[in-house]
Amino acid sequence: MTAPHSTPADRLAPVDTAVDALFVYGTLRFRRILTALLGHVPPGTPATADGWRTAALRGRPYPGLVAAPGATAHGLVLTGLGPRTWQILDAFEDDAYVLRPLTVEPAPAHRGRTWAYLWDDPAQVCPGDWEADVFAGELLDAYATRLETAARIRRGRR
Repeated sequence: MTAPHSTPADRLAPVDTAVDALFVYGTLRFRRILTALLGHVPPGTPATADGWRTAALRGRPYPGLVAAPGATAHGLVLTGLGPRTWQILDAFEDDAYVLRPLTVEPAPAHRGRTWAYLWDDPAQVCPGDWEADVFAGELLDAYATRLETAARIRRGRR
């Protein structure tokens, strides 16, 4: 496992936040989660990452992207993020993620690189995949409500 990033800028240092894109494959694929975090839904296009899987993680409602020859992870490529959005998303992500460039298909039309948060704690990876439909049916409402409540508190409203 990597050491926690000490400041929000550490993981984002190599990212050109003005033009780079983010491949999201778990909870950030859901419009309600993005709206709770960002106040809007950035443009996103479906994409896949060959050689990766969206792994279930022990004791966590969200997945981790882990290398898996022969597997394919499905998600969205979010574009038009900008520096502040990158900072919010990076603060949301667990310290056990590392931010790395990732090749996705189809290749995005943006001029920057595509990045993804890869899970870096093998001890927490479950043998099975995280299932978006199970999350949506069983956990999305409570998870999103918690994020929405936190956003209201940050804005000074209850």
